[in-house]
Amino acid sequence: MVEISRKLKQRHVFTLAFGSMIGWSWILLTGEWIARAGILGAALAIIAGGTLMALIATVYAELASMFPTNGGEHVYTMKVFGSTVSFICGWSLLLGYMGVVAFEIVVFPFVLAYLFPAINVGFLWNFEGYNVYLGQIIIGISTAVIITFINVRGIASSARLQANVTLLILLAGFILVVGTAKQETWAEVPGFLDSIGPGVFSVLIMLPMLFVGFDIIAQTAQEIDLKPQQIGRLIIVSVICATIFYALAVISVGLVLGESASYVKFPTALAAKQGWNGKEWAKHLVIFGGIAGILTSWNGFLVGASRLIYEMSKDGQLPAWLARGSHGNKAFAPIRVLWVLCAISCIAPWFGRSTLIWFLDAGSLGVVVAYFFVVLVFIKLRYTEPDRQRPYRAPFGKVLGLLALASTLFIGTLYFPGSPSALLWPQEWIIVVAWTAAGCFGFWLAKYEGREISN
Repeated sequence: MVEISRKLKQRHVFTLAFGSMIGWSWILLTGEWIARAGILGAALAIIAGGTLMALIATVYAELASMFPTNGGEHVYTMKVFGSTVSFICGWSLLLGYMGVVAFEIVVFPFVLAYLFPAINVGFLWNFEGYNVYLGQIIIGISTAVIITFINVRGIASSARLQANVTLLILLAGFILVVGTAKQETWAEVPGFLDSIGPGVFSVLIMLPMLFVGFDIIAQTAQEIDLKPQQIGRLIIVSVICATIFYALAVISVGLVLGESASYVKFPTALAAKQGWNGKEWAKHLVIFGGIAGILTSWNGFLVGASRLIYEMSKDGQLPAWLARGSHGNKAFAPIRVLWVLCAISCIAPWFGRSTLIWFLDAGSLGVVVAYFFVVLVFIKLRYTEPDRQRPYRAPFGKVLGLLALASTLFIGTLYFPGSPSALLWPQEWIIVVAWTAAGCFGFWLAKYEGREISN
């Protein structure tokens, strides 16, 4: 049995979750959010989404303190509902994790090409209106290999990368907000009621993927050197901090650029430049902060996905060979899983920028499905084992569970046909169906493998 040592301190745990939630979206998508819902509508959607996520995070906080072991959602559902439900939950969450990793491997070279246009060499083809360049593919794949190698060295190496790079994100956000406050006049903000409408829901549909990341704490609980109660609290704190960060980013961009934010490539960086009276250094610092966000979310979700697959493989839900090849002396790392995930992610750059929103939206549906099952676990345990020890006890117990359940059901309805923000047909649904088929095949292989061993 592989021995897993506790390497993660409080700062590592916070930056692992916060850095995973704050990726590149606050640089790339603020204009898109404002275009869909207006400045106030976008801010409202983020605050509302953050509130809903905080309810779910509170559920996670209690469960993570009760089961401080790696595997998170997989462990909770396995103990309460059994193997099949646990697999559905875990595989759905993996769609979200890999959606983020695929997003980052595509967007990273695209951002670098904005700073260094010479990267756009070796034109290959045009896919869905966007050119695909060999130079961007090579950079994306090379970065994937480097990040995977860092993770192969163990959680301590991953945590150091996360903690150091997250500081750059916080600095970039600080520069943006201070620049906005320095403005003598702000852009005209549309009336509050003018911002409310279907556009708010089209922003809300993206938010599960923007906030997924707090559950990385649950995935690595066995490697955290903190009391279970502290683990639970950090989950909630990380969601609150991410909500504040995203809301301040949207409000800052809106106040500086107004609705023109929807017409520029990197609105957050431009807002920082204008806030600092046209200083290029402010623009570039914010862009580098966005690049830091790419790396932290990429690294964080690779950590989470590798732990989740490792535990699912150990429990017979995926082929057992995935759990082999791990070491556990000074630095536990599911090596084979990490390199498999690296190989899967390296497919995405060949399809170019058109896939970015597809990965976010399809992955969001998977995340919401996982949240739904976790909330059900919370509610069932509150009814069947009310006196069980809970190092972190969520306030208002059953009521909070029902509110969290309603939140997941509400967000889930936004993805289906008939909703103004339904998943795009056929592209995003193809991703969902293909991932489901791959999961069913992996689950069947694991069960067949089990029968072979028993024979």
